[in-house]
Amino acid sequence: MAATIEDGKLRLSGYVGDYYYDDGFTSSDVVLALAQIDDTEDLDCHINSPGGIASEGAAIHALLSARRGTTNIVVEGIAASAASLIAMAGDTVTMSAGAVMMIHDPSGMTWGTSEDHTKTIEGLEALATAYARVYANKSGKTSDECRTIMKEERWFTPQQAVEAGFADDTTEDKAEPVAAFDYRLFAHAPKRLTALAKKQNWSPPTSSAAPAAPRPTKDKPMTDTNTGGDNTADLAKATADTKARIKAIMTSAEANGREDQAEHLAYETDMTAEAAVAILAKAPKPTVAASLQPDPANDDAATLEARRLNGEGLNGKPAKTSTMRVDLAADMKRRHGIK
Repeated sequence: MAATIEDGKLRLSGYVGDYYYDDGFTSSDVVLALAQIDDTEDLDCHINSPGGIASEGAAIHALLSARRGTTNIVVEGIAASAASLIAMAGDTVTMSAGAVMMIHDPSGMTWGTSEDHTKTIEGLEALATAYARVYANKSGKTSDECRTIMKEERWFTPQQAVEAGFADDTTEDKAEPVAAFDYRLFAHAPKRLTALAKKQNWSPPTSSAAPAAPRPTKDKPMTDTNTGGDNTADLAKATADTKARIKAIMTSAEANGREDQAEHLAYETDMTAEAAVAILAKAPKPTVAASLQPDPANDDAATLEARRLNGEGLNGKPAKTSTMRVDLAADMKRRHGIK
């Protein structure tokens, strides 16, 4: 068996499939080797094979393609015939210096009648069509273009394999370094970049020392649309308009008894004073707090009368038990210069 695991790397060398006494590897050998590796982990697979049985190559390609982790193929020496199809399973394919890749049509032998030969032709054409689709999916070429290459039996140097799209990189001629970035954030980034980002654990830069974002205020945000010169006058006008709007809402008759809602509309929204007052007019006033209700058991006659008048809104002064929220609203008015 020439499908071995060394230091977490899968090495495939020799003939593809069982072939008498030649040293090689089968799809069953690859299954056993992959069982020793976590399916979600990245895997480097080194190939040095002249090819072999076409159906075995297709089966091994399917096994490597089905892995959930990233599979990086490294061609060492040669990846020819069925071995070149196995190489297409890599999320990245790297041609080592001096390595070659060969792509051609599958071949076979038949002993028998013309009908037997016809069946062999049909089988070879089916295999060739399936192979061409795999090559096309990796290279970005059409299936017909890849079929032409297969019929011509093309041999590729490392750089030629990269240029044709059957490999992503070569140790002979390194490309310019790729900027470190998590390319997985893009929907259609090249697999080479997404695999590289995952391998290098690239992620968007973060900094724990970054200054905290300023807390939003209750003033209406203002955008400086002035493209040049002094914009002090514009800012002053915007500030005055904002204060006037807040004052119109908070001092309206409709805000009486609805201070919480009025404060929300004034400071937390951008709606006009007219729209806010219209909303307040339709909103029900809150019920009298329990602390304002008469307590015959503990209050004297004067206190009971004061509570009754206050509850009906007939007292000229607010009850001493008015809520802290009203005081908060008054404080906000004072800070914004609203009387």
